[in-house]
Amino acid sequence: MNINKQWNSLKFEVSHNFATITINRPSKLNALNIELLGELKELLNEINKDEEFKIKGMIIIGEGEKAFIAGADIAEMSDMTPSDAYTFGQLGQQVTLLIESLKIPIIACVNGFALGGGCEIAMCCDFIYATQNAMFGQPEVKLGLIPGFGGTQRLAKLVGRNHAKEIIYTGRNVTAVEAKSIGLVLRSFETKEAMVEEALKTLNLISTNSSFAVSIAKKVMNEGIDLTINEGLQLEKRQFSAIFSSEDMREGTKAFVAKRSPQFKGK
Repeated sequence: MNINKQWNSLKFEVSHNFATITINRPSKLNALNIELLGELKELLNEINKDEEFKIKGMIIIGEGEKAFIAGADIAEMSDMTPSDAYTFGQLGQQVTLLIESLKIPIIACVNGFALGGGCEIAMCCDFIYATQNAMFGQPEVKLGLIPGFGGTQRLAKLVGRNHAKEIIYTGRNVTAVEAKSIGLVLRSFETKEAMVEEALKTLNLISTNSSFAVSIAKKVMNEGIDLTINEGLQLEKRQFSAIFSSEDMREGTKAFVAKRSPQFKGK
């Protein structure tokens, strides 16, 4: 993976096995356009193939103090045909699915606006940390649109059907306090710096466990969300039994019995 590549609309850094993707269009409040989404897709595909850097966790954050991602680039969208919009929506959904399916834990660190596509990017992360000035919403209906990057699907799963419908139908903004109360935000912080610091602490804590086990837990939970309880239990049982063939399982259990710290290899 070429971490030194110069992206036009992104920053990518790896430090101590933790990666940070910064959405970097502050003059446009980090709005998502085709170029930015294309760069995100390319970068996420590279991270998915990561072997050299062995990334153990990632933060997604927005450049500046005003916005995580204020939405899609409306100026670019205004002249789109239905065919153009289909391609644009498909690209946005591909990006959100890539984020969701990465094996590593991902925390969205939201400061300022996370509207439209910004809210959709945040929701496909494993969980969301936010500053007290964060503002969430799916305001597409105010433009004669609907969410196109997964908002109609993920929001209902995160906060429940009634909350999601009211938020999407009204197009209103949701404060960080309300977002936390309905389960959209996991934790809130006074400052952006405190939020990032705590996110890194969380990733570091997760990294002390078996990365292989964490990746399987993530896979089972993501896939199980759309299944019945019995189907989900069957999925869990298959993966629970399969993990007994892993090196990490043997190391973890033997270390526990021997009362020593495990030395996990992530496989």
